[in-house]
Amino acid sequence: MGRIFYPVASALFIVLMVISPVAAETKELTLEQAITIAIEKHPELAAASFEVKAKGAKIVQSGVLQNPQLEFGMDNFGGSRDRQGFVEAEFSWSVSQQVELGGKRTKRVRAASIDRDISRWDYEAKKLDVINETTKMFIDVVAAQEKLIVSEELYRLAEHSFNTASARVQAGKASPIDEVKASVELAKANLELERTKGSLIAARKRLAFALGDSGTPFSKADYQLKVGPSDMSLEQIETLANKNPDVIKWDTEIAQREAALSLEKANRIPDPSISGGIKRFNGKETALIFGMSVPLPFFNLNSGAVAEAENRLEKAKKEREAAHLKTKTLLADAYLALSGAMSEAAALKDKILPSLQRAYESVHEGYKYGKFGHLEFLDAQRTLFESKKQYIESLVSYSKAAADIERLTGAGPNIHQSGQ
Repeated sequence: MGRIFYPVASALFIVLMVISPVAAETKELTLEQAITIAIEKHPELAAASFEVKAKGAKIVQSGVLQNPQLEFGMDNFGGSRDRQGFVEAEFSWSVSQQVELGGKRTKRVRAASIDRDISRWDYEAKKLDVINETTKMFIDVVAAQEKLIVSEELYRLAEHSFNTASARVQAGKASPIDEVKASVELAKANLELERTKGSLIAARKRLAFALGDSGTPFSKADYQLKVGPSDMSLEQIETLANKNPDVIKWDTEIAQREAALSLEKANRIPDPSISGGIKRFNGKETALIFGMSVPLPFFNLNSGAVAEAENRLEKAKKEREAAHLKTKTLLADAYLALSGAMSEAAALKDKILPSLQRAYESVHEGYKYGKFGHLEFLDAQRTLFESKKQYIESLVSYSKAAADIERLTGAGPNIHQSGQ
């Protein structure tokens, strides 16, 4: 199978293995470590695991036999003449047991067992959600780090431009208005730098909270944003939709509905109760007693429950179709976003940014010798750094789209190339 993109969630396969958690004092945090911690500490994932255990307990309960009943009876007492008092009283002790027919207990256990399998698929789906959410938050941190580098560079250049403008004004080579404009640009660059720092702090805290920490346990997210190669078409990726737990679970769901229907049909068969015991006459004689009772299915044939189970089975089949269609739609959206971001990033990296960098250097050099005005210089500088941030955003869009495809396919690392 071809590779379509580097693993923004390449940790997917690794995380499904046992990985040692990162220590609290870790200074640099990798994506794999972040996902491992999130899986260990995410409360919704823990809740889903308890649901699986609860369904396991239900299987045990579904297989137990009905408790027998102990019955006691007393006849011929408290009457008139010879029946006064307890002289002629008759006492009986018996035990009764309901006998389930039609394989009800086996069918009940099977339905409960399949129900647990559904919970397991729900757990796997929730795990993929946690991986996806953590990956995107991690990407936000990396993007904020990259934007901070750009903002720091812009501030240094704005500061240098201000010093250059001041020197030119003092030398009488430029108008004082150029110095004013340069000071404004320096102030704006400082504001942008502070805003970027705040965005990074916020992104790191969001990730730290998602990892179950009250503060920020790391100083840097260790990851490289970049675009990987792709030789898979949308049609090829769509075939992987069948690996999505949200889709796979409906096959199990249908099996569970079929088991429930089989159980309801078995419930049409009446379950007899058999009893046996001892009866004592006049305080002297004893005899064995035996009895059996069978419900007569005159009014309740369990038809309503059977019809309900049949309709729920058909509903599950349609829901499977809907889940598959929804997954394919989301995959198409993610693939288009991936392709668009890939094209944008390639254009910016290979053509736009190199051209803007050369233009900026030429204008900057010419500005020092009075060949270009301050407005031309500021425009070249602004355009260059806006494009650098646009490039970072294109990498973020690519990475998040790749993470969404990972979520929707449940793909392992065999179709990814490491992004680190």
